[in-house]
Amino acid sequence: MRIAQLAPLAESVPPKLYGGTERVVAWLVDELVELGHDVTLFASGDSKTRGQLHPVWPKALRLGRKGVDPSSACALLLQAIAKRATEFDVVHSHIDWLPLPLLERLGVPFLTTMHGAG
Repeated sequence: MRIAQLAPLAESVPPKLYGGTERVVAWLVDELVELGHDVTLFASGDSKTRGQLHPVWPKALRLGRKGVDPSSACALLLQAIAKRATEFDVVHSHIDWLPLPLLERLGVPFLTTMHGAG
């Protein structure tokens, strides 16, 4: 199965420091690859993965250049998956509710995992 994983851009995958969501994404991608799936991780460029990395921002936002608008980085993430969506059998988002209006229009099955406290 061809799977796209959309990770938050605040931390690298896996995170260098704290980053519970990014750590879960790293484990998930590694296990899916181990099971034989073709996984592409959309994440910051300083991420490391056993899947294929599609870097959408050079470095994790929290450890990168100060003053970067996180919304602009997220817009690039959404643009990247919009351009490549038809390459995947399923898109799995880990960035909460923000991509839902886009994902429902791409014609590719998707799911989202809400990692936030609640």
